[in-house]
Amino acid sequence: MTTTPNPEPTLTDVIQKLDKLTGHVEKLTSDVEHLSSDVEHLSSDVENLSSDVENLSSDVENLSSEMKRFDERFSDYRQATQWVVQLAFTLIASATITVIITSVLK
Repeated sequence: MTTTPNPEPTLTDVIQKLDKLTGHVEKLTSDVEHLSSDVEHLSSDVENLSSDVENLSSDVENLSSEMKRFDERFSDYRQATQWVVQLAFTLIASATITVIITSVLK
């Protein structure tokens, strides 16, 4: 005589499977909590980076305005230098003409 196995699960089988499922659910819950914590840290990091970018943007604007003022001052100095050189050549030419005229008239 052969006995055929009973295909229906027993109460013990159901309890074991429920225990396994409970373990999986607890692990998934733990993983979700870790992911939530990671997302909070990433959110904080993004806020810090955003603040840093705003500070850098402000610094770039300040440097840009300082650069414009420097360019204006440099342009003024260059123009003044050109005027001094022109004045020096004019004075040299005037002195030369004065010397020549006084030499000729003597």
